[in-house]
Amino acid sequence: MSEAYFPVGPGLGLEENFLSLDDILMSQEKLPGRAENTLPRLAFALGQGAGTGDSIPEGTKLEIPLWLAKGLHDSKRRIISVELPKIYKEAWRTVFSADATVVDLHKMGPYYYGFGSQLLNFDNPENPEIAQTLLQTFINRFRHIMDSSQNAYNEDTSALVARLDELERALFQAGQKGLNDFQCWEKGQASQITASSLVQNYGKRKFTEVDG
Repeated sequence: MSEAYFPVGPGLGLEENFLSLDDILMSQEKLPGRAENTLPRLAFALGQGAGTGDSIPEGTKLEIPLWLAKGLHDSKRRIISVELPKIYKEAWRTVFSADATVVDLHKMGPYYYGFGSQLLNFDNPENPEIAQTLLQTFINRFRHIMDSSQNAYNEDTSALVARLDELERALFQAGQKGLNDFQCWEKGQASQITASSLVQNYGKRKFTEVDG
């Protein structure tokens, strides 16, 4: 019986993959912002009013879901402006550059890398520094994550993954699967290795060409 839902991986870079549950959840994360113009009939949707027809006055401070912020952001019309969440500001970038492995990324934001990549859609002079910090943080934490996943066989790993963001948790699980598969193979418990269907079909086609 096939699964009703096959997991789809998150998108990479500036665009989400809307077939991915992780990206759908990530797009709900909120950005601090400000209304640069009056926003008609949006007060109720953003928790700023009681009625569906209420407007948001110019200058109002907002907490805007990422998906809506991307839709409203227009550098020419100046509908809204957005601010950086604190974890992407200079003070935290300094912490990451000092020792990224000690930061509890899940507490600060479960989609640190994906959400940070989406921030590059907004015109911000700090975008190059944000991009560099995202890349360097991933590089610095990757070795530690994979080492932990390879040294935790048949152990409770909840403490190891508690401080990881969702992308890092997926990497940890991939490392654990590789370790478990290797241990099964080493004990002779692995399934019999067979040729893939692609190789078999290729072989059949070659034989047909020879016979012809």
